[in-house]
Order: sequence, then structure tokens, then C-alpha cells
Amino acid sequence: MPRRTTLSSETCPVARCADVIGDRWSLLIVRDAFDGMRRFGDFQRSLGVARNILSDRLHRLMAADILATRPASDGTAYQEYVLTAKGESLFPIVVALRQWGERHLFEHGERHSLLIDKHTGKPVPFMAPQNGEGQTLEPGQTEVQKTGITEMKKR
Repeated sequence: MPRRTTLSSETCPVARCADVIGDRWSLLIVRDAFDGMRRFGDFQRSLGVARNILSDRLHRLMAADILATRPASDGTAYQEYVLTAKGESLFPIVVALRQWGERHLFEHGERHSLLIDKHTGKPVPFMAPQNGEGQTLEPGQTEVQKTGITEMKKR
């Protein structure tokens, strides 16, 4: 099997994120962790993924400090997987993917899950990038700028 090429030297933040959480299983593990899943067997049942693949993705997520293990909260000898602070900061990304999927991947009236605000009981409002005045930004209103670039020495 060919070795996985890492994108850790990329200057693009999107490429680096894709390197860490961009594969299907890793992202779905993170989703399930947000939904309260903690045990290997629960992840496996939820995802239907082979044990070796699940083990690999869990180890990668731990190496990236997205997940950590702790003793099981029920006092058994098992370990639980929990989101770290870095992992919890992925919440807006998971919500954005969920909302994009709700808008574009389901037919009108087709059943799907909804993310609900526990306080209000209402669906979480649509997330969109905003400028400093709180107005929604469209793609054409933004540009990518490189940071930390030093001038090349004149020859």
C-alpha cells in the first residue's frame, strides 16, 4: 500500500485541515464525538467501519490533539475518547458542513437530522462568514493573502 502523503508543509490552511480531518472516517468520528459517543465499539457500530481503519483514524486524531483518552466514566477498565479543546473548536466546521448538506443534499420534505439549540428548541441559525459590521460576506468579497513571506534577497 502506498504511503500517505502529508500536506503538513502546505501554506494553505484548508490543505492542512484536510490532511488532519479531511477523510470521511475522521470527520464522522468527530461528528459522533460531538454527539456524545465515547467508546471504540460505539464508534464502530455507528460508522460500520472496519476495526483497523477505526483504530488508525482514532490514533491519527489523538496524534493531532483532536481526541484524547481518559478512563471510562462508568468506572470500568475501558478507555473513552473525548474531544480536546482543539477538537471542540471544530464545532463550527461540523455545523457548516451539516447546514450545507441540509440545503443541498436532501430533497424537499426528505427526512434528515437537525441540529437544535437546546435553550430555544429551534434549529441552529445558518452560519455564514461576516465582515466586521456583521454583514454576510460573499466569496467575491474576500481574497487570500499569504502571511509571513520575507522578501527575496536581490541578486
